[in-house]
Amino acid sequence: MFLSIKTPVPNDIPLELPLPEWLLVVLLIVSFLAHIVFVNVMVGGSILTLWGQIKGLKNKDYDVFAHEVAKTITVNKSIAVVLGVAPLLCINTLYTVYFYSANALTGLMWILIIPLVTIAFLLTYLHKYTWERLDDNKWLHISIMGLSVALFLFIPLIFLVNVNLMLFPEKWQSIQGFLSALTLPNVLPRYFHFLCSSLAVTGLFVVWYNKRKNYPVEEIYSSLTRYGLKRIGYNLALGASVAQFLIGPIVAVSLPAKGYSWGLFIPILCGVAVAVLAVRWLWKAVTGPKEDIDKNFGKIVLALTITVVFMGSGRHMYRATALAPHQKLVAAKTKEFQRLSEEARTNAANAKPVELITDPSLGEVAKGAAIFKQNCTSCHKEREKLVGPPMTEMVSIYENDPEGLKKWINAPGKKRADFPQMPAFAQLSDDDLIELSKYILSIKK
Repeated sequence: MFLSIKTPVPNDIPLELPLPEWLLVVLLIVSFLAHIVFVNVMVGGSILTLWGQIKGLKNKDYDVFAHEVAKTITVNKSIAVVLGVAPLLCINTLYTVYFYSANALTGLMWILIIPLVTIAFLLTYLHKYTWERLDDNKWLHISIMGLSVALFLFIPLIFLVNVNLMLFPEKWQSIQGFLSALTLPNVLPRYFHFLCSSLAVTGLFVVWYNKRKNYPVEEIYSSLTRYGLKRIGYNLALGASVAQFLIGPIVAVSLPAKGYSWGLFIPILCGVAVAVLAVRWLWKAVTGPKEDIDKNFGKIVLALTITVVFMGSGRHMYRATALAPHQKLVAAKTKEFQRLSEEARTNAANAKPVELITDPSLGEVAKGAAIFKQNCTSCHKEREKLVGPPMTEMVSIYENDPEGLKKWINAPGKKRADFPQMPAFAQLSDDDLIELSKYILSIKK
């Protein structure tokens, strides 16, 4: 199927993996899940901060709430960056050809991640440390967070586009940059699913943050209570989780069938079943008695953690199944590449040096003539332009400078626009260059 649609099939780097493949897969899944939790809280926290600040224009307590959440964003983004190193290294190692091909195809946008992340982080620090200073200019302060939110929403989209592009080697020839890759199936549904995950995790983070016994809610807020703050978090987690149930089927349908297997449905259905329990407990927290609001908090966190593990495992199973046929082709091409390389090395080692056939009638320039015939006649004639200039032109330039001719042959540059660059002949010894120059300069103009 891949060959019938002219899919690029490169050979891989024939190196042993630094760890067993199963261990790298486990590290990839576990490290990515740890990383994505803090990415979720960073993205969701920035959105929640922006919402709180806007709402705080009419109710000061929501501005205070936004400030409290904003204090955590810079911490969470630092942890997210550090925890992102491990999954990046694992996916590079396991899917080298696919990861780097996707990066190359999105080109400029992939390179822009570093400056965009830097700007986003600096904006969060600026927003955090100018809270009091810009108290009289709230819209400027809100605009700083708005720009930061826009960047935090865009950067994950770049990552998601690249990871998604890895799954489609059959599309690589038709991709013309980031916008082209953005149109591939599953990108936007997965992106909205990610946003809902970010808001759900942030909602639980808000509950945990405000339920701590040593957190002085009564001293910080004038009208918002600990119960009211926890309800904000539970409502956010509930709404985002319900939205995930709506978007999830769209994500599943938009994935190409090539990655599906019967085994894949086991972790997905298990994840859905556990998520239903989490949503049920979230609903009880929001609608139940005030004193029972935290009764199932631990169960909710555990259930959603298990759900994420199941979904993360399912995602890896889908990727492995989708790429397996192409990986077989790559493995075959790599094996053939290694065979040809070994054959070339063996032939080179056993090859006999090419014997120069000299014409004794040419006297002292016989060896130079033989070297010229062996190395130069495909591009140069005596009096006519071929690929390069005729020998007579060389004579007119170097007739009084044989040393200059030797240097040019050994390391040529480009002199004329109407002639191609001459290749270097570093394989010729100094004696060969002397004989070759002597022969060329023996030609009469």
